[in-house]
Amino acid sequence: MSESKQLFFALSLPDEIQQQIISWRAASFADGAGRPVAAANLHLTLAFLGEVSPEKQRALSAMAGRIRQPGFTLTLDDAGQWLRSRVVWLGTRQPPRGLLQLANMLRAQAARSGCYQSPRPFHPHITLLRDAASAVAIPPPGFRWSVPVSGFSLYQSHFARGRTRYVQLEHWSLTE
Repeated sequence: MSESKQLFFALSLPDEIQQQIISWRAASFADGAGRPVAAANLHLTLAFLGEVSPEKQRALSAMAGRIRQPGFTLTLDDAGQWLRSRVVWLGTRQPPRGLLQLANMLRAQAARSGCYQSPRPFHPHITLLRDAASAVAIPPPGFRWSVPVSGFSLYQSHFARGRTRYVQLEHWSLTE
């Protein structure tokens, strides 16, 4: 019997931008404000799929491979906190149309395939801190990263020895 995996589609960040964000986070948030997400785990989720069987994974991968859409630039220039989920995030004030189209296609196909889809609207963000204190001081505007997006990936979430690690399983390029 084959085992299902916890999967999600996401955008990765270039290593250089990951390191810049980690440095900014260290300088911007007080120690103890929350549990920092490891640099290697920084990503922007496009569609959370939940537990997926190998058969559904193959179907979703084939669908993802048929997406034809130009790349785009993502500007990270916003930050905030969700008190209920105790998350501090980095995001974009103006999501590019290409990002919204890509997320909508992937989320719709996942829903049609019977994968879990959150009833919440898509809010593009990168989780910076988990288990955040009740009120974290968010840095004032003025930070900004421009991230060229030329592809997206399918990831598996691994939890072992008290740590979560995301493993890229497949990657698809966006057209020029």
